Amino acid sequence: MSSSYVHGASDIPLLGETIGEVLARIVEREPEHDALVIPYQQVRWSYAELARRVTDVAAGLVALGLEPGERIGVCSPNNAEWVLLQLATARAGLILVNLNPGYRRADLAFALNAVGCSTLVTAATLKTSDYIGMLYELAPELARCEPGDLHARQIPSLRWVIRLGEEQSAGMLNFGALAGLAQPEHQQRLSALETELQFDDPVNIQFTSGTTGKPKAATLTHHNIVNNAYFVGLQMDLSAADRMCIPVPMYHCFGMVLGTLCCIAHGATMVFASPSFDPQAVLRTVEAETCTVLHGVPTMFIAELDDERFGDFDLSSLRTGIMAGAPCPMELMKHVIERMHLREITIAYGMTETGPVSFQTRIDDPLPRRVGSVGRVLPHVEVKIVDQQGQVVPRGTQGELLTRGYNVMRGYWNDAGRTAAAIDAAGWIASGDLAKIDDQGYCQIVGRSKDMLIRGGENIYPREIEEFLYRHPKVDTVEVIGVPDEKYGEEICAWIKLRSGEQASAAEIREFCRGKIAHFKIPRYVKFVDSFPMTVTGKVQKYIMRERMSEELADAQASSQGADTCG
Repeated sequence: MSSSYVHGASDIPLLGETIGEVLARIVEREPEHDALVIPYQQVRWSYAELARRVTDVAAGLVALGLEPGERIGVCSPNNAEWVLLQLATARAGLILVNLNPGYRRADLAFALNAVGCSTLVTAATLKTSDYIGMLYELAPELARCEPGDLHARQIPSLRWVIRLGEEQSAGMLNFGALAGLAQPEHQQRLSALETELQFDDPVNIQFTSGTTGKPKAATLTHHNIVNNAYFVGLQMDLSAADRMCIPVPMYHCFGMVLGTLCCIAHGATMVFASPSFDPQAVLRTVEAETCTVLHGVPTMFIAELDDERFGDFDLSSLRTGIMAGAPCPMELMKHVIERMHLREITIAYGMTETGPVSFQTRIDDPLPRRVGSVGRVLPHVEVKIVDQQGQVVPRGTQGELLTRGYNVMRGYWNDAGRTAAAIDAAGWIASGDLAKIDDQGYCQIVGRSKDMLIRGGENIYPREIEEFLYRHPKVDTVEVIGVPDEKYGEEICAWIKLRSGEQASAAEIREFCRGKIAHFKIPRYVKFVDSFPMTVTGKVQKYIMRERMSEELADAQASSQGADTCG
């Protein structure tokens, strides 16, 4: 019997290029082809126009005095500025740090300090979030300093804050002013950098986490994400004839690697329907721009199919795309193929630390394969499934999935200990996911060995929420788990033991969280308990908690008496 080891053998070589070199190659090949289309910003740029604007912004960053290797954070919804920054930082040798626009003060301060960001580019607002106000609270020194001369006690590395929009804010530079700062010497320095930058240089930091608590800063190189974008695009048969609607957020690898960078690697057109996900805007834009590719997590496709105006839009131009971030039910896949015309849609699997994809279905895989598996290993990537002793298991046997190859991250920023714990001496990185591989090489994800839960495509780490809830004066002990949810895949549930003599409500707990942690981290369900199921050695048995909550919620739903407080 063969072992559960697969290698994506391929006669197509890896690309030995930086992001800037990939862009330059495509611009030379397709200068007048549509590169970026954003109707809500009146943006319709050719590849030549995009490259010109990227050069101007990159030279502007050089004019600020930023040196290769410095970290520049971006906190923004999807827009043209995000794409310009993604490409300009890569051209200037800077490391782009993705910040979730759902972050609140504590999340933002931690992320900026963890990697020592010298610069932050931020939107002014999004929905109910006031980023400018948040920054003045975190760094009140901003209101009294000149742009570029910030010395903030709580964020000591931060010097520049660059804001989007036309309004002026004390202590901040406007993004629109960047391009005008560049002088001939800055353009010359940018040209020189093209000969100095290497494809193994770090170019992007994305925050991920685990059961040990604080988020970890996964550091990705040009080589990691350029090649992942290129080979993922090959699996979709992507070309300059394709127009990709990208409703997934750019702060995820899904948006910036499988979305924009994937398009650039193949000369396709990037299309943004709205700043943040809006199902009707997606449908309208797909029709108006005759998009051929559509990405999304399952909940996005559900929302699009359920939109009251779904039948009003012509989606017949659609062909392929990626569904990832959570398991895809068979019925959803059928509807996506039949009603949305996505007959060649693919399923992808991976993690941030592997840039991100390691498995993907092919466009001609039969439907059961596109639902019952995450496909076969990508070219030039190795995967093995091992038991608890680290031994490779036979095909069809469950074990933990490990990955090795060009796509494995450089490491966790400035954290040799956690990097060594994640990547072994042979270069394998453990996923924490339980999987099995069949005789044809198709991989099925069967569970997670770690506590991470996925809500609507968002990776959520219980320890972060637990540590925050411990700040509540009435909370004695708290354990956070994920429970099944039809819409989001999983929802957050907090089991809380209160201090002696205290009383609280679920609404009070959620209100305590609101505005302080990201909205998607706020527990939907709160259960007050006197104790937790424990092992004989005193460890909390979260799997028992999940089983009990799943039963309680199912019973509540059956009796039509479900509520957000259980027990």
